[in-house]
Amino acid sequence: MNTPARRRLTLAGSITGASIVALDGTVLTVARPAMQHDLNASFTAVQWTSTAYLIAVASLLVFAGRLGDRYGHQRVFAVGVLGFAAVSAGIGLAPGIGWVIGLRVAQGVAGALLQPATLGMLRAAYPADRLAMPIALRTGAIGLAAAAGPVVGGALTAQLGWRAVFFLTVLPAVAAGLAALAVRIPQPPTDRSAGALRALDLPGAALLAAALVCLVHTLVGVPEHGRPAATVFGLLAATLLGTAFVHQQRRAAHPLLPPRVFAPPTVASSLGVLLTASAALFGTLFLATYFLQDVLGLDPFQSGVRALPLAVTMVAAAPAAAVLLRRHGARATAGAGMLLLTLGTLLAARFDESSGAVAIGGSFLLLGSGFGAVMVTATAALVRDASVADAGVAGGLQQTVMNIGPALGTAAATTLTAGRPLVTAMGPALLVLAATAAVGVLLATRLPTRARAAGVVEATRPGH
Repeated sequence: MNTPARRRLTLAGSITGASIVALDGTVLTVARPAMQHDLNASFTAVQWTSTAYLIAVASLLVFAGRLGDRYGHQRVFAVGVLGFAAVSAGIGLAPGIGWVIGLRVAQGVAGALLQPATLGMLRAAYPADRLAMPIALRTGAIGLAAAAGPVVGGALTAQLGWRAVFFLTVLPAVAAGLAALAVRIPQPPTDRSAGALRALDLPGAALLAAALVCLVHTLVGVPEHGRPAATVFGLLAATLLGTAFVHQQRRAAHPLLPPRVFAPPTVASSLGVLLTASAALFGTLFLATYFLQDVLGLDPFQSGVRALPLAVTMVAAAPAAAVLLRRHGARATAGAGMLLLTLGTLLAARFDESSGAVAIGGSFLLLGSGFGAVMVTATAALVRDASVADAGVAGGLQQTVMNIGPALGTAAATTLTAGRPLVTAMGPALLVLAATAAVGVLLATRLPTRARAAGVVEATRPGH
């Protein structure tokens, strides 16, 4: 297979894998009430079908990325996406809610394997200076899948029942897995010796997973019960485990996150931009959804129509951002995206009972275009500056931040509006989220300019 064909097939697999995960997350939201009724389950148990998945996937992303770096991203992706398909089919046949929760944990493990690999495969297949457009196409596909999820999930649930939403992704996942096995990208030799297992830094992986479990479980639990004592205890446990992880990494002979991963200044800045952007966006969407339904009295379909500009502009902004990134550099493109996101959040802070479709649509338009630009630019800067040997870990860090950011934003929105009428509490809460996005504007100033990025790419070419 020649290089262009291999790149196209790799890109198709990356887009399919990332879209499957995005689609799975949104189709389930509309299927949960039917699942609860059919399985005679409690509301808390049904919530755990999402919580269990999120905890499993977030805690393992970095380690899964390191597995891809060591054994080949194509192989790890194939295992993950085929496992995702098998578990999805199993959930569709599950006899009870306990089975669904357990299988969702297994699905989270499979999702953790395939997600960093979708970026690692692109880094291995494309030159560093040609990564922006493949990442843009991947980002646009994620946005399209996430937007289509509630519509597709609602139609399937209404016509065929909740189990149909889990069979939806089986065939695309199998096709992506088989395609990944057919692609031949140079990959490191597999070493199954005891020394190789030690080189994977299993103690570090366990400490990081435990810290992320505590953090994600705590953040996800804030909107559900909001218990201050549990929140403080969870954050304290996450901090202690995170500190132990940092100490262990300094002493490990083969750390999970070696210092060279964070050597490029772009890495920390890109992760910070992605964290602030996702926290601001999803915190705003959380409050805006309740505003549209509880304050304006719109039904879920009408609310989805009002939010449609977000999905449309996010999909359109992704390839546009790739062009702007090449012309103007990461600093200008990400900074402009974060500024649009900040303005969209500020506009949402002005919503009241008289807000019409134009004001609401304008806010969502700014949010979608800003977030699409930031996702492409910060992700491309992060993955491009990572070496091929560490591309999986870089992808795992990106995916981890993209799981923590939304949970953090939603938790902040819930805390800031607790105990007060939404119509009066939403404005101040959104001002805090806008300030969070503004921090991202400042972080974007640390990303490379066009000239500096070109210099980095030129320096990484053979012969330099």
